[in-house]
Amino acid sequence: MSVMAVIQTGSAIAQPDDPPSVSAQDQAHQRFKAMPQSLRGQLAGHWFDAEAGALTVAVTTDEAAAQATALGIAVTKVQRSQVELDRQLAEVRKLVGDGVPGVYSWGVDVRDNQVDVTVNTTRKTQATERFVAEVRKLGVNVVETRSQQRQQAGIVQTGSPWWPGSESNCSVGFSAIDANGGKHFLTAGHCTNNADQAAYGQSGQQNRIGTSNVGGTRSVNAREGDMGVVAVTEAGWNLSAAVNTWGEPAITVTGSAEAMVGDRVCHSGNTSKWQCGEVKYTHKAVDYGGGLIIEDLTWTTACSLGGDSGGGWLLGDKAVGLHDGGPSQCVQNPADDELSIFQPVNEALQKWSLTLVTGDRDDTEAPSVPGNPRATATTSSSVALAWDASTDNVGVTGYEVYNGEGLAATVAGTNATVTGLKPDTEYSFTVLAKDAAGNRSKHSDAVTARTAPGSPGGGRKFSSDTDFPIRDFQVAVSPVRSTATGSATNPVQVRVDATHTCLEDLNVTLVAPSGRWYPLMRTPGGFYDCTPFPAAKTFTVVPAAGEGAGGQWTLRIGDNGPGDTGVLSGWSLVV
Repeated sequence: MSVMAVIQTGSAIAQPDDPPSVSAQDQAHQRFKAMPQSLRGQLAGHWFDAEAGALTVAVTTDEAAAQATALGIAVTKVQRSQVELDRQLAEVRKLVGDGVPGVYSWGVDVRDNQVDVTVNTTRKTQATERFVAEVRKLGVNVVETRSQQRQQAGIVQTGSPWWPGSESNCSVGFSAIDANGGKHFLTAGHCTNNADQAAYGQSGQQNRIGTSNVGGTRSVNAREGDMGVVAVTEAGWNLSAAVNTWGEPAITVTGSAEAMVGDRVCHSGNTSKWQCGEVKYTHKAVDYGGGLIIEDLTWTTACSLGGDSGGGWLLGDKAVGLHDGGPSQCVQNPADDELSIFQPVNEALQKWSLTLVTGDRDDTEAPSVPGNPRATATTSSSVALAWDASTDNVGVTGYEVYNGEGLAATVAGTNATVTGLKPDTEYSFTVLAKDAAGNRSKHSDAVTARTAPGSPGGGRKFSSDTDFPIRDFQVAVSPVRSTATGSATNPVQVRVDATHTCLEDLNVTLVAPSGRWYPLMRTPGGFYDCTPFPAAKTFTVVPAAGEGAGGQWTLRIGDNGPGDTGVLSGWSLVV
């Protein structure tokens, strides 16, 4: 008999892929702020427990545990006090000095009540061995890995690209103003190293936004942090509180906050676009090598890539950070050496006496209608479209493209390609604009286009034989790339080859290239008897109208129960 661990929100069951609610996170932060100082001083850490949807605190005494419990706060009893953790961390910092070969991060893991040090074993020397021996004497946990973190290079709107002079692009953090109303945006310090450098809104010496690191006093990339300021001085550039979410639901920044361990945070960057994950550590240091050590950074499980540097991190609709660095790769269930890192934003705002530009949650004004919609290219299965940009009182965050009455694409810019169409067929498209508050414009004038002649796709098989472990309360993710053209066949057939000791624990989902999710099997919930997953199981999916056959299809298997093991050994689909 097995019981599935779930989070109840009304009558809905939160699955492994479901993020914690923003309201639950907000409530946890409010509870922490309202906590009496007498109790806060006894804590050995605090975090947001996503599974319980609540604040949890670590204490060392029964007295403190009783106080927290009386306030309705979840408690974990631990061995080390905050004083002891701070003492250990201070000793580690003293031993690190200006850097030790292979040692690239150190900080407190509040959930495990220990100080962690991470060592890249490929860069070990005798000095590294001596350092490891000394910190282990202190009771510090040493994590060994073979990879290394690194900084990423790469309307003014969070997540959109900007170029420092002729260098590779970075990403906009958050808009801010100074005491005199001067316009600026925050970004990464390693993007603003050069004093008085021109900043551009697109690649090349054109479309200038303003000047980076004015006077050489508005950039830091050292122990203090990784943060910088770009002055927005050129005519025609306006600051926006709207976040470029690259097709996800729009967000308006309403203020700033400090992230806590367990929070679900998201970031917007020019390369990885919109990515979310969980905060694993706060106030943790990193050594990027070459003498570059940065203290007090926040580490998360979200994916990031080169060019994301400087982009904004959010907790719900609150600004929390500026993107610093990471492994420049996107993996599922990342290890500590694969985490993304950000600089807390409040430190940058305070350092340069800047005020965050925020938006109005009550904005009810819709953007203007997109103008001059037109078809720019066609194939046998796609139509490329373009239109003139809309305007808005706060800021346009994206556009929705409709094929007849059905939503065909959501994009951030003024062009899109609608795929999965039938050959030699006439289609009618319209476009509408949306803003950060979720307001939508009226539909544009319709534009008609006929696809080129050709043979629609159907009945083609694609597969993967890569093994993926299926672990408790994690999601195995396996991609398959289809080279088929035209629309997907109806139905799409999916065969899953796997072993697992409890089929009833599993959620199985197919994700199409369009981003649509098709549930294949869902965990029943409640109490149930476990039965093994058959060696192979076949599912059928009725695709949405216009679903294209080509592109990356992804199978996701989430394990919702404890104490069971399994392996996804392969799968195939016929499209």
